[in-house]
Amino acid sequence: MKKVFTYIKPYTMRMLFGLAIKILGSLMDLGLPWVLAYILDDIIPYKKISLILWWGVAMILLSVGARVFNVSANRMASKVARDVVENLRHDLFNKIQSLSGAQLDYFTVPSLEARMTTDTYNIHQMIGMMQRIGVRAPILLVGGTIITSTLEPVLTLVLAGILPLLGIVVFLVSRKGIPLYTDLQLSIDRMVRVVRENISGVRVIKALSKTPYEKDRFSKVNREVSDKEQKAGLTMAITNPVMNFLLNFGLTLVVVVGAFRVNLGISEPGKIVAFLSYFTIMLHAVMAINRIFVVYSKAIASAIRIEEVLEAPEDLKEVPIAAVETKNHIEFDHVSFSYTEEPCITDINFSLKKGESLGIIGSTGSGKTTLINLLMRFYDVKEGSIRIDGRDVRSFPKEELHRKFGVVFQNDVLFADTVAENIRLGREIPEDTLWEAAEHAQAASFLEQLDGKLGYKLAIKGSNLSGGQKQRLLITRALAGKPDILILDDSSSALDYKTDANLRKAIRGNYEGTTAIMIAQRISSVRKLDHILVIEDGQMAGYGTHEELLEKCDVYQEIYQSQTMA
Repeated sequence: MKKVFTYIKPYTMRMLFGLAIKILGSLMDLGLPWVLAYILDDIIPYKKISLILWWGVAMILLSVGARVFNVSANRMASKVARDVVENLRHDLFNKIQSLSGAQLDYFTVPSLEARMTTDTYNIHQMIGMMQRIGVRAPILLVGGTIITSTLEPVLTLVLAGILPLLGIVVFLVSRKGIPLYTDLQLSIDRMVRVVRENISGVRVIKALSKTPYEKDRFSKVNREVSDKEQKAGLTMAITNPVMNFLLNFGLTLVVVVGAFRVNLGISEPGKIVAFLSYFTIMLHAVMAINRIFVVYSKAIASAIRIEEVLEAPEDLKEVPIAAVETKNHIEFDHVSFSYTEEPCITDINFSLKKGESLGIIGSTGSGKTTLINLLMRFYDVKEGSIRIDGRDVRSFPKEELHRKFGVVFQNDVLFADTVAENIRLGREIPEDTLWEAAEHAQAASFLEQLDGKLGYKLAIKGSNLSGGQKQRLLITRALAGKPDILILDDSSSALDYKTDANLRKAIRGNYEGTTAIMIAQRISSVRKLDHILVIEDGQMAGYGTHEELLEKCDVYQEIYQSQTMA
């Protein structure tokens, strides 16, 4: 919780002001039973209606004041909780954006979604409740104990014997609750992952008639969440019946002992009535403290998960590596990498001059996309080095490095926004440049037909466009920034051969200074490029032009024959 508390610190003065108001309201609530006892024991015997009315007005003023102060304090508490969690979410989102590929793999996307939503909500609940009930309940409990000790010291001893037992119960149960809620949040992560996968792949699931299978899969993870939620809830719920029993037992003792004392003439009825009122107030205060411990247990578990992300070390720091003299634009110098213990790519070695083009081809899972991830430094190489203009990619600030690229990834994302904003993505690009990029990406023809053209609003993930339209729009985004390095990762798979050919021709003719890297499954998409890299099981199976590979590379020959025969 230490990291979370740093977000509360800027609001200390506002919280202190709210706490002062809350204390005043709580003290007014404590004053009501005392005034009632005073009226019953000291005012009514005088039989003066005017005095009774004056003290009645005093009770009304105390009641109204208590409500006004408490409501005002609650509103201030809500604002503090809102602002603190808003800042926390902002920093958590920024941190997630800066995580390396390896860190994203470790945390997983569903878990990060849960931390951004469920966990921050638990923190919000805790901050708000600690200001509202966390101040009021102890004041009512301690203040009630002090006042009752002045009214009826003997009856207060009954209460004093019960309170330590209540404290022990709360302490023991809360120690059990925090690990249970941590385990529950991990189960929620797994459920979010299943839901996310099902929503993303709903069409495939329906097409393969796998709906019953996925329902069963979700039922299992949903049942796991329910079981762990029930276990945590039942554990924390133990406090309620135990506290109720102890407090009601104490209340019964108070009534019995108080009745004997009134009957013996050593106590007054008004004090007994006031004592019972205070006992009820203290009962509610103890129950409120119990709710605080439940919320606090959840918040502790959530805070640990949030702090794990916020305090994750920067995985891809800028490294001062001296540049080398070279005429090449991009160099892979004996690069090896692995996601786990098993090597993913081994000893990749090639170079490109500025303006040249490279096609990367190979079987699924051979490591093609990994090369792009390393070039853009989403991961760091295990061995070797990657250089741009003689400078190691590890020596670039992240923003400077990424500004060099225009990229279309596999399964790239379109946002629920206008076509223009999906192309710009916050960049200052004039509209004529957008149309120019769309023309080169073979997207202008269908954009002209949209209602509103560049102002056309896309649905989530661009679901109101066809597959080919989405790919052309994504290529437009990559070209619009006029990048130094253009990367197209299997981004023409949904294009027909004619559109694909026109796209490649437009890139060659209009982006001569741009070094282009194209990952493709079809040889026709890469055969006219300056160089072709053939990847097989993470290793270089061949490197050269189309003609050279047909002569020397068995893997390339096999791919070519299978595609031309088909």
